[in-house]
Amino acid sequence: MTTSRTKNISTIVLFIIGLLTAASAQAAVREYWIAAEKVTWNYAPASKNLITEDDGLGVWGQTLTYTKYRYIGYTDKNYTTPLPQPEWMGILGPQLRAAVGDTLKIHFLNKTDRPLSMHPHGVRYDKNSSGADGGKGGDILPGKSYTYTWIVDEHAGPGPSDPSSIVWLYHSHVMSEEETNLGLVGTIVVTRQDKARSESNPAPHDIDYEYTALYMIFNEENDEESGMKHTINGRIFGNLPGYDARIGDRVRWHLIALGNETDNHTVHWHGQTVLHYGRRTDVIELMPASMTSVDMIPRSPGNWLFHCHVNDHMMAGMATRWQVREGR
Repeated sequence: MTTSRTKNISTIVLFIIGLLTAASAQAAVREYWIAAEKVTWNYAPASKNLITEDDGLGVWGQTLTYTKYRYIGYTDKNYTTPLPQPEWMGILGPQLRAAVGDTLKIHFLNKTDRPLSMHPHGVRYDKNSSGADGGKGGDILPGKSYTYTWIVDEHAGPGPSDPSSIVWLYHSHVMSEEETNLGLVGTIVVTRQDKARSESNPAPHDIDYEYTALYMIFNEENDEESGMKHTINGRIFGNLPGYDARIGDRVRWHLIALGNETDNHTVHWHGQTVLHYGRRTDVIELMPASMTSVDMIPRSPGNWLFHCHVNDHMMAGMATRWQVREGR
């Protein structure tokens, strides 16, 4: 009896060790090199309304180019070769990816003329990696660098009702109400550990395309209407290309918002529906600092509108188009 019980205990212990070893083998330290830089940003590079060309850009087209601040990703510590970024990401900083159990090492270089930081949502960190609120990494001076350590524990990953990957924001938090308006914002996408494509690629294997959309009004001219840029990823009136899928593809949309009390948005897709926590809809409500993810399988081919359904926001150009092609 004792021998049998001992064998059973040994089997359980070995099983637990196996699980822990497998989890450890899958966990990774993922490094990113990111600089904050001053750039010239054009809200409508085509200089025209690509949604309804005859309507023009209205007062929002009087000035299209402004000095902004952005997070730019680089391939290594030399900060010489920028990471490629798809057009649809627009003004967003690099998308940081991880699977549950991973650790993110973020090497931040401030190449601008003001103190800045990187503050994440969702992940676990100590005071010195919060990028805010008095820690060592909360106030990085011009020309200086700092490494943040962010832990992607189970509380940073998808919950029981979430899809296989979810989205978190990161942004500067020295004077955060100014710095997000400057353009210093990006996202972290976290995948369930058993849904990652591979150890080197934490993107979810059950999805064909993942897209991110930041709905935000940038205030460029002290509340003057001409400077209130109603954007998706920093572009107006259809000047954000690159959203593309085919009928039957599995598409995940990560939706985020930032800004002020006017940044209450209703995100709407023409021709398609999405699943949001088991609910079927074609409109998702966002408020400032909202983060949510929805799944879609496109069913209708066409060049479809993707826009905010708030009337004033539609008039001000908070819209783009996305292409659904015939299936495989």
